[in-house]
Amino acid sequence: MDRDGQIKQFLAAKKFAVVGASADRSKYGNRVLRCYQMNGLEAVPVNPKEKKIEGVDCVASVSQLADDVESLSVITPPQVTEQVVEQAIARGIKNIWMQPGAESQAAIARCEKNGINVIADGSCLLVVLGYREH
Repeated sequence: MDRDGQIKQFLAAKKFAVVGASADRSKYGNRVLRCYQMNGLEAVPVNPKEKKIEGVDCVASVSQLADDVESLSVITPPQVTEQVVEQAIARGIKNIWMQPGAESQAAIARCEKNGINVIADGSCLLVVLGYREH
């Protein structure tokens, strides 16, 4: 599948999660969550330290996500991304988008080995969905 096909499949999910979501509006983990909201897409923030971000209840880890979450945006350091991918495999997540800086070759290889649609080529969800700061 080409990159456009991968992105189309990722965005076709009913529900999304943002791993590394942040309450700090200047951080990418917050901007990605708001980008989903601006585009009318339902996204769950994943952050073990916060209760709510941008008015949405947080879950502490990928393993706590509801069954209807199919796509993950990952904004974490590469070592953390590797742990996130293992949780996503166990959870049956179908699509993972590693935002620039979150990529890890080991995590990408695990996704590919487990049939997960992985986007980790430097593409940014904020660019694809046309994020604008308000």
